[in-house]
Amino acid sequence: MNLNLTRSVLAVAVIATITSACSCGTVRQLRDPASMPLDGKASKIKENGAMAYQVAAKINAKPEVVWKVLTDASAYTSWNSTLVKLDGTIAKDQTIHLVAKVSPDRTFDLKVSELTPASRMVWEDGMPMGMFAGVRTFTLTPQSDGSTAFTMAEVFSGGMLGMIEGSLPDFTSDFEHFAADLKKRAESAPN
Repeated sequence: MNLNLTRSVLAVAVIATITSACSCGTVRQLRDPASMPLDGKASKIKENGAMAYQVAAKINAKPEVVWKVLTDASAYTSWNSTLVKLDGTIAKDQTIHLVAKVSPDRTFDLKVSELTPASRMVWEDGMPMGMFAGVRTFTLTPQSDGSTAFTMAEVFSGGMLGMIEGSLPDFTSDFEHFAADLKKRAESAPN
């Protein structure tokens, strides 16, 4: 048998095994954002074949003010200490290009798959056929005192998660810094 044909058959067999072993659906949320404590402390959870980092914080600004900060791509590096660079426009179905300090040699190309003004935004990255996905969800919930409950969760899932998990950095500190930076910027922004 031809060596290239053998490699192709093996590659197809490996992909078929991986995708048949996974649910092939992207896991978008492990916890209800409303159940997270608003203390700015990040946590890592693993369940149902997925892994997630999450953080929630109370921001003393209206959701519209927080939203304006969250969706202004050109200003991200002026307030967000976890980023090296963010290029693109944060708009539905657009792709942004993010370089994080935790992985400065890699550019993440993230699709903005959901955008509900002053409420919810989702960024996605991953491999085809449910092999691996990273989904970051931002949620803003107005509070009765005029503040905003901010939550951010990133869920990693897919058939290749077990192989990739060990190469992922620990995002706990970055999530805490992101929430603290956003809080500081939004609370100092004009209403």
